[in-house]
Amino acid sequence: MTTETNEGEGNRTAAKQYNDAQKKFAESGKVGPAAKDAAKAVDGPEGSDLRKAEDLGKRHAHGEDPQLKKA
Repeated sequence: MTTETNEGEGNRTAAKQYNDAQKKFAESGKVGPAAKDAAKAVDGPEGSDLRKAEDLGKRHAHGEDPQLKKA
């Protein structure tokens, strides 16, 4: 059993674990192959389902980060 403490606004422990995992993945050399696999999935038979899921997620979002929008 784990004991969780209230860390106030947000969960710093979970955020640190997430950030550490993302950094480890980025430094692993697996990003390029994963991106190629994702591109193949979008262009393949499951592409339609992936685009529908993305559209659904966007409807739930409060707005896209302006820095992510294509010029």
